[in-house]
Amino acid sequence: MAIAERVYESVKGLPATAAQEVLDFASFLAEREARRDDRALMLAQQSALGDWDTAEDDGWNHAPAV
Repeated sequence: MAIAERVYESVKGLPATAAQEVLDFASFLAEREARRDDRALMLAQQSALGDWDTAEDDGWNHAPAV
């Protein structure tokens, strides 16, 4: 039996308030995982941006906007 089916089987017999707690916890875990993914992407972008800010690129700091 797949994990989702096992979760369903264990929750379907619970009272509505307890089932809601399980749902709230599952939502919390999903949000936490999404934040981890977002944080990993942000950290990857920050490290890549460091490659663009070098002394050789200083001339571009005062270039007029197009």
